[in-house]
Amino acid sequence: MDLIAKMTQHFDDSAEALYLSAQELTEPLAATVELLFATLTNSGKVLACGNGGSAADAQHFIAELVGRFERDRLPLAGIALNTDTSILTAVGNDYGFDAVFERQVAALGQTGDILVAISTSGNSENVMRAIQVAHERDLVVIALTGKGGGKIGKMLRDTDIHLCVPHERTMRIQEVHMLMLHAMCDGIDALLLGDVE
Repeated sequence: MDLIAKMTQHFDDSAEALYLSAQELTEPLAATVELLFATLTNSGKVLACGNGGSAADAQHFIAELVGRFERDRLPLAGIALNTDTSILTAVGNDYGFDAVFERQVAALGQTGDILVAISTSGNSENVMRAIQVAHERDLVVIALTGKGGGKIGKMLRDTDIHLCVPHERTMRIQEVHMLMLHAMCDGIDALLLGDVE
């Protein structure tokens, strides 16, 4: 096995996934930034959830909002729904793992808030149930998926935004998700700090 060639292929594959995603997702990504900015500057908050690597992405994104991204600014309201182990284990024990996000959206989500729902397959049951409750409570959903969008892609409303990475491999989808989340943070900061008109 040629490990150097294998490692080089990862860079090449990632670059191709990013290039293809840029062709399809730049416009909805800009719309996402405008939606997040409008929500966060009008007393709304962002709830985010995912499983595994997507949980890490949700937590990372919310940390950038509440803390800061690259420049100092006021903290922005966000909650990662996959970080409270007491809630996750209590709800998981009492209602099942599929309910761990929906219960929190029902408890915390209000009209005018946003749910950032991350699932590389688009088929995560607990994320889908969170989206369903978000719709019932009039939250807008920003869904980050891949692999054609799965079941999540079919349940989104016209007022939601779907950022579906045009790739089938989980690691490539996650790499694009992270870039988009960073781009969202940068776009929000640009609007807040006056870099974009």
